[in-house]
Amino acid sequence: MDERIADLFGIAAGQRMTYEEALEYFQSKLALSPREFFRLRARYRALAFTVSGYASATVLKQFQDTLTKAIEDGTTLEQFRADMNDWLKERGYRGATPYQAENVFRTNLQTAYNVGAYRQMRSPAVLRDRPYWMYDAVEDSHTRKSHLAMNGRVFPADSPVWDTWYPPNGFRCRCSVISLTGAQVRRMGLKVETQVPQRVDIGSGFISVRPDRGFGYNAATVAYEPDLDGFPESIKTAYERREREDREKSPV
Repeated sequence: MDERIADLFGIAAGQRMTYEEALEYFQSKLALSPREFFRLRARYRALAFTVSGYASATVLKQFQDTLTKAIEDGTTLEQFRADMNDWLKERGYRGATPYQAENVFRTNLQTAYNVGAYRQMRSPAVLRDRPYWMYDAVEDSHTRKSHLAMNGRVFPADSPVWDTWYPPNGFRCRCSVISLTGAQVRRMGLKVETQVPQRVDIGSGFISVRPDRGFGYNAATVAYEPDLDGFPESIKTAYERREREDREKSPV
């Protein structure tokens, strides 16, 4: 791994940065039909996986398995779409469009990698040395203005801001978070803030600074609890179905 990137994230060079954590997070997701998924409150969607246009549990599982392989092997978007469309067409389903494939691929992988980074950056040793986090948006013509307004803003790692603004903050969002030492903050002349401004002037007018609709939560902080009481019925049913399938697959 590139030492400069490793240093930015506060991870030792040579470590498989976020891969194990990303994989664990993504494999724990439960496949739900789009109808079930979008009926969930936003925070519970972090526990689930779906693909718009496909309701079959078998198809959704194949999408999830193919994305899991992408995390494990570093599959490209083009290969992901080709593999999925071959599988779909062989079984009589329509293939995913380029836009749909990119949305599924980028949103899910970005979420998984950001969750992996979050779990590593929250480790006590990293937090002790790198107690500040900086929001990092890709500065190009595709970057949403509200995300760009967050670019370069620094908050303490334990700030409640990250409960709302930890990326991804929208479909196909490419934003990430970089951990920093106190010395880096001072050397770069960065200001440590305590809250996100409601509106900012971007030159052509004021815009509201908020995540995209349905993304104002931190996927890394939503996890299963030992007792599923209080969870949505669709989540409990999907969890029980997967537990049953896993038992059936296990050797007697």
